[in-house]
Amino acid sequence: MTQDTPVREKSRVFGIEEHLRITRLIPALAAALLSLLALVPSASAAPASTSEGGVTPYIIGGGYASNAPWAARLFSNGRQTCSATIIAPTWILTARHCVSGGGLSFRIGSLDQTSGGTVANGVQTHNHSSDLSLVRLDRSVSATYARLGQPGSVTVGQNVQVYGWGATSQCGSEINCQSQYLKVANVTVTGGCTDAYGGNAICARRGDGITAGGDSGGPMMAGGVQVGVASTSDRQTTTAYTNVTRYRSWIQSIAGV
Repeated sequence: MTQDTPVREKSRVFGIEEHLRITRLIPALAAALLSLLALVPSASAAPASTSEGGVTPYIIGGGYASNAPWAARLFSNGRQTCSATIIAPTWILTARHCVSGGGLSFRIGSLDQTSGGTVANGVQTHNHSSDLSLVRLDRSVSATYARLGQPGSVTVGQNVQVYGWGATSQCGSEINCQSQYLKVANVTVTGGCTDAYGGNAICARRGDGITAGGDSGGPMMAGGVQVGVASTSDRQTTTAYTNVTRYRSWIQSIAGV
C-alpha cells in the first residue's frame, strides 16, 4: 500500500506509555518509513493486472480471505484504489486519503474485486480530521454490515486481522501487483500512535503479513468487530490504523451506527 509518512516513538492510547507517532516525511525517506496505503495513479503507471502471475497472492504475506461479506473494493474514476467496509445500507467507511480523486464506486460483498457482489456509486463524502471518511451510496445495499468496536474492543498484545486487495509484494509501482482476491493477515497490536493526518490510531507489527498499497481504508478486525481503518504502513514491520473506537460518536452522527 503506498505514499509517504514516518514513524517516531511517542503516543498513548491503551493506557500504556509505548507509542508511535506517524508524521509526514519527504519521499526520499519513504522506503524506510511509513507510507500512505492508497494507490496514486500516474500517467506512466500501467493498469493493474487481474492475474497474479508469479507474485505471491497475499497482502505481502498472509493468505486469502474466505469470508468477509462486509468488504468493499473502492474504485476512483474506474481505477482500483483502496479497500473499505460497508457499515450500513447506504454507508461505506474508508480512509480519508482514499476519496480525494472523486468518481467513487464500490464492489461490495465479493471476495473477487472483478466480479460478483453489488456495485454502487458514492454520491456524498464526509471527511473527518483524522484519516476517516464516510461515503453515502446512491442506493441501499443489502449486506452483512461490519460491526464497529467500542473503546476496550482491542488491547495491546492482541492478535488482530487486517484485510485488503492491495499490493502483494514491494513491486515498485504497487498498482501493478494488486490482488484480484481479498487477502487477510494477522498482526499484533503494539500500542497507540497517530495516522496520516495526526488522528488517533492503532499501531501493529507484522505477524504473518503486512499491509501495502491498495489496502488503505480496509478494516482491522478484533474479535469480529472493526476497530481500525488502514492509514499507513512501512511494508515491512509496522502498520497504523485509524482508531475507529475513538471516533464512534462522529460515525454515528452521520451514518447512524
